[in-house]
Amino acid sequence: MAQSAQHVVQQVTRRIAERSAPSRTAYLERIRAAAAVGPARTELPCSNLAHGFAACSGEDRLAVRGATKPGVAIVSAYNDMLSAHQPYAEFPAWIKDAVREAGGVAQFAGGVPAMCDGITQGRTGMELSLFSRDVIAMATGVALSHEMFDAALLLGVCDKIVPGLLIGALAFGHLPTVLVPAGPMPSGLPNREKSRIRQLFAEGKASRENLLEAESASYHSPGTCTFYGTANSNQLVVEVMGLHLPGSSFVPPGTPLRKALTEEAARRVVGLDAPIGEIVDERAIVNGVVALLATGGSTNHTLHLVAIAAAAGIELSWDDFSDLSAVVPSLAKVYPNGSADINHFAAAGGVQTLVGELLDAGLLHSDVKTVAGPGLDRYRQQPFLEDGELVWRDAPRKSLDPDVLRGVDEPFAPDGGLRVLEGNLGRSVIKVSAVSAEHRAVTAPARVFDDQHEFTAAFRNGELDHDVVVVIRNQGPQANGMPELHGLTPALGVLMDRGHQVALVTDGRMSGASGKIPAAIQLTPEASAGGPLARVRDGDVVRLDADRGTLELLVPDGELDSRDSAPPADRAPFGTGRELFSAFRQAVGRADRGASVFTQLQPQPSDVPA
Repeated sequence: MAQSAQHVVQQVTRRIAERSAPSRTAYLERIRAAAAVGPARTELPCSNLAHGFAACSGEDRLAVRGATKPGVAIVSAYNDMLSAHQPYAEFPAWIKDAVREAGGVAQFAGGVPAMCDGITQGRTGMELSLFSRDVIAMATGVALSHEMFDAALLLGVCDKIVPGLLIGALAFGHLPTVLVPAGPMPSGLPNREKSRIRQLFAEGKASRENLLEAESASYHSPGTCTFYGTANSNQLVVEVMGLHLPGSSFVPPGTPLRKALTEEAARRVVGLDAPIGEIVDERAIVNGVVALLATGGSTNHTLHLVAIAAAAGIELSWDDFSDLSAVVPSLAKVYPNGSADINHFAAAGGVQTLVGELLDAGLLHSDVKTVAGPGLDRYRQQPFLEDGELVWRDAPRKSLDPDVLRGVDEPFAPDGGLRVLEGNLGRSVIKVSAVSAEHRAVTAPARVFDDQHEFTAAFRNGELDHDVVVVIRNQGPQANGMPELHGLTPALGVLMDRGHQVALVTDGRMSGASGKIPAAIQLTPEASAGGPLARVRDGDVVRLDADRGTLELLVPDGELDSRDSAPPADRAPFGTGRELFSAFRQAVGRADRGASVFTQLQPQPSDVPA
């Protein structure tokens, strides 16, 4: 297995490089030309430069004025409503002191928005969520556009925030850049217990007060939510791509080690000679995908990593994910793929033990550039404080808890659990790492909805108490911004627990918390763009087979094409700011191209076979 898997990793990396060669070459030429110019502040007219240091004082003012020291931009997603980002309130002061100590000057260059999918879940505000990634990218571009900086520090954790920061920073790919995490909250109510109470509430067997008590015991303090959703997937993937300091992803906020790592990131970026556009190459992208697959990470990264790669001139496809998933073993069981949370994963050896296992098996590229220096071997080490000094030591070679983290020789499953489904309804992705084998193939009549609230009403009315493939359409990026539909999970889980065959098919997203229900998500082409999903009718039999990689509507040949499309749902895109995003809905690209409004700037599908 190992030799074959190594071959596939190398083969996929080569084909990505081949199909991306024109766009990647053009990208590298652009950023190298920008680097050759040097910091533009030395060429700024006096009035321009004076604006740039007007708020500085003391030595910082003299250094910026005379361009005698490196300038470091701080770009932060701080706000005190999101638990994961509240700890960033203290970081700028630490960073400025540490950069000054290292011989530079740090300035807070700009803040970027940070919205919480947990708060907007099931609400119309969720229709802004995916688009917020590209807004964050543009806000990062605005922060760096003053041409005052030699390097950048990016402060962000959650869902769309880290991908947005990365996409924006890659437009300034000539700048050395380090991402600075904030860490997870302590473990609270076990995630399985939280899910149990959610299902009871969906059945009317638990009160709102019961539910709120459970939720607040789970999400209870500053720090990242502890389940392995998109936020924690972001942290793991970015670290394995070499953009965090080793071992920094899951150190809790409010600890001396968290402060020391933040200060070290600030010192490190001052002398860093590897710009972010050189670090994020084909090998780093493949490393990120492999780490995601080996840990059963968020399906949202089938959008985000495609868009991040494109920002660096690299064309990543869903077929690359699928082919890698077929050979990358599943090494972690973290909720929703198991009962453990991210703190348990870190205690078992975490990113460092995982990286060691994957490197030894030849499943990661070791010959990469990172913010810690050349080579990924540095990421086998964990940080510690020793007499107040930050040091790194080798992590455990083997997992300290095989129920949470395992080696390549004893995986939880032989594959990564992420698959591409194809058929007469289009292409979609499905995550099966938390789906039992007996539930991975479902054939049942469709019940079609144009809104998740219509589904909820039908469930409460007892209309779905049978085998069913729930179709939720007009949820794609062009229709309404591709909201997450995670709120469907409790009701779908209830139907499955009653013994029914149940599956979900949607052109929307299901989130990093995709769980035990087989869900064909991000279906493209989407219904509102004329996709076949718009022609599915109640009672049509749908066959979803994750093992065979197929998604089919079982109607006679030619009938599907001959049907008229159902009209889009009659909804006014107003309220909660949705009217501000009409241009995004018109410009956004397909899900398999990253669902990005920057599609026209991305590499386009080549003729190189997948």
